[in-house]
Amino acid sequence: MEKYEVVIGLEVHVELRTQTKIFCGCATRFQAPANTLCCPVCTGQPGSLPRLNRRVVEHGIAAGLVLGCKIQEQTRMDRKNYFYPDLPKSYQISQLYAPLAYDGEVRVPQTKETEAFSVRIHEVHMEEDAGKLIHCAQTKTSLIDYNRCGIPLLEIVTEPDLRSAVQVDAFLRRLRDLLVYAGVSDCRMQEGSMRVDVNLSVHRPDTPYGTRTEMKNLSSLRSIRQAITEEAGRQMSVLCAGGLVRQQTRRFDEATGKSVAMRTKENAVEYRYFPEPDIPLICIPPEWVKKIQEALPKSREERVSHYGRELGLGEYDAWQLTEEVEIADFFERTVSFGAPPKLAAGFLLTEVLRVAGEGGTIPVSPAALAELLGMLSQGEISRTTAKEIFSRMVTEQISPKEYVKAQGVFLVSDEETLQAAVAEVLQVNPAAVQDYRNGKQKAIGFLVGQTMKALQGRGKADRIRELLTERLGCAGIR
Repeated sequence: MEKYEVVIGLEVHVELRTQTKIFCGCATRFQAPANTLCCPVCTGQPGSLPRLNRRVVEHGIAAGLVLGCKIQEQTRMDRKNYFYPDLPKSYQISQLYAPLAYDGEVRVPQTKETEAFSVRIHEVHMEEDAGKLIHCAQTKTSLIDYNRCGIPLLEIVTEPDLRSAVQVDAFLRRLRDLLVYAGVSDCRMQEGSMRVDVNLSVHRPDTPYGTRTEMKNLSSLRSIRQAITEEAGRQMSVLCAGGLVRQQTRRFDEATGKSVAMRTKENAVEYRYFPEPDIPLICIPPEWVKKIQEALPKSREERVSHYGRELGLGEYDAWQLTEEVEIADFFERTVSFGAPPKLAAGFLLTEVLRVAGEGGTIPVSPAALAELLGMLSQGEISRTTAKEIFSRMVTEQISPKEYVKAQGVFLVSDEETLQAAVAEVLQVNPAAVQDYRNGKQKAIGFLVGQTMKALQGRGKADRIRELLTERLGCAGIR
């Protein structure tokens, strides 16, 4: 097959983190019963009028800022006219002529699969979502859920700067980090709050770009990678066979691993855009932009830097903790209640994440976890006991201190008790004592274990080891 270059541009649709929809007061709750979160405005009933949600504009400005965009001082909404069953008013309120933000750039850092690169952002515009069609193969019918009508979206349109599925994957991960940490969206692709349209063409090097196709509504990084690989291969095969690539809208079928033509690709003129008559011009003074800029939360990179510089964490742990913003927030709140940062990070990454639910929900409070970790750091309980208590905290919502007090599981720190336990273990295990004195270092581990057993697991292992080596006349040997 001849050598071709792949050229990719993206249209990324992101649901915004608002309590209500873009033009009405209906809630934006995910997975509500069908058609329970809709009203005359979001279903386009005659005589209903839209009212723009100010929070949507603020989120749009914040997104534009973290994507390095310029913000329009005057923007407006436009009507995009098309008929589709899940669009009850037969038009979508979107933006074409004066998008909210434009001319940005996202720097994608180096990963294991790709070198660092930049992607230009053509524009960021606001729009409303359509409804959702639910197809039933058994009855050969389609149902419509209008809950999603009017959900506020940002559409982020890139320039055709991407050249591979690997680069697209890296860019989308970077984009997700920027938007999630800015508080703009949760970007949960599994819930449809981040959906991607892939515009792709292929051409021979040193020739003009080829004819592009658009693959709609890809909702996982895995399917995006597969779709890009398959569609690029399909176009190359068509061209090598002497055919022509047609400008189409296509759908990627995960079951077959193939992209399927849906319709001829529309151009903007076919949507008959015109200014939305029911929403006035939106003025965005520089002071408003500055206020939003100053209120932006720390980015993921800033948190990683803070965790290393101020809290003494390693880079790997810092990146792991910030994989989900909810986990990073929980970690910071736990530390604010007095938990040692390194201990909190280690416990979070091992024990806590094991029980974390969807979206980083953790069934214990930061204050309760800090209380538990405080006792562990002070040597009042063992790590094994801490794990057991944490499991009970998850299932029974107990107080760590009250549980330790009631169950009597404090570590034994009384020297007299420790000395007596060590003496007894040495007396009843002469073979292990002789093995240690003959140079078998593993024997000391056996003796420590026996002493811990005698103390019902409540001894301090380091102190027990010290006492054993002292009594064996080999102090300092480990």
